[in-house]
Amino acid sequence: MNAIISAPELASDLAGPNPPVVLDIRWQLGGPNLRSAYEEAHIPGAAYVDLDSELAAPAGAAGRHPLPDMEVFGAAVRAAGVSENRDVVVYDGGLGWAAARAWWLLRWTGHPSVRVLDGGLAAWSGPVESGSPSPSVGTFVPAPGALSLLDADGAAALARTGLLLDARAAERYRGDVEPIDRVGGHIPGAVSAPTTENVAESGLFRPAADLADHFKSLGATGTSEVGVYCGSGVSGAHEVLALTVAGIPAALYVGSWSEWSQDDNRPVATGPDPQ
Repeated sequence: MNAIISAPELASDLAGPNPPVVLDIRWQLGGPNLRSAYEEAHIPGAAYVDLDSELAAPAGAAGRHPLPDMEVFGAAVRAAGVSENRDVVVYDGGLGWAAARAWWLLRWTGHPSVRVLDGGLAAWSGPVESGSPSPSVGTFVPAPGALSLLDADGAAALARTGLLLDARAAERYRGDVEPIDRVGGHIPGAVSAPTTENVAESGLFRPAADLADHFKSLGATGTSEVGVYCGSGVSGAHEVLALTVAGIPAALYVGSWSEWSQDDNRPVATGPDPQ
């Protein structure tokens, strides 16, 4: 199954005999959650899941968006109607980062069928509804480990032996600016690969063949392992999603730069080159 779904495909599936569970993951970095926007208008039947409190643990030594407590995560997605034997579609406002985080977590914890709405709510031209529906409680129990996961040491090693992609903006990779974390720059050996390069001007993902060529140009030749990090494990999930669309498996370093940069003993590279 493709990891993404178009708005027309979702509309067709929702009208079919076995509609998917739909999750609204709208989110803004550093701001209040967007539950109020969800309650004003969302795809019919969609349930809201909060990234900061339900798809991540509190910020700390493990980064700004560490892996969530599995009990909290499991309870949240079951309350939203998620079961292991029912397809899931996740969406956000259109950027795709938050939806990709939900996609990655559900896939990492063993859900077999999760797709991201390509273009998010901005691409949806179907009906919307207001309020907060109460879906039937699902049965999904998270079982972590279905996708590859990196820690700081693993990311450092992969930057030397394989391909480690940095999904942040190029200026943050170079260390020209750092608006959030303690220090700017990148993990030595990592290659700059901003998430903005994964999508077309329309906001939709580039075709799979284009993405495959793009990642091949960055060093994803199929002969070495690929890993991704970003600022705090959110936009990096979008890069893993793009790699998946391109047919390239990749591991995610969830702690990402927000964890890496907290430790003075970890090296930092600056400038446009990996080393």
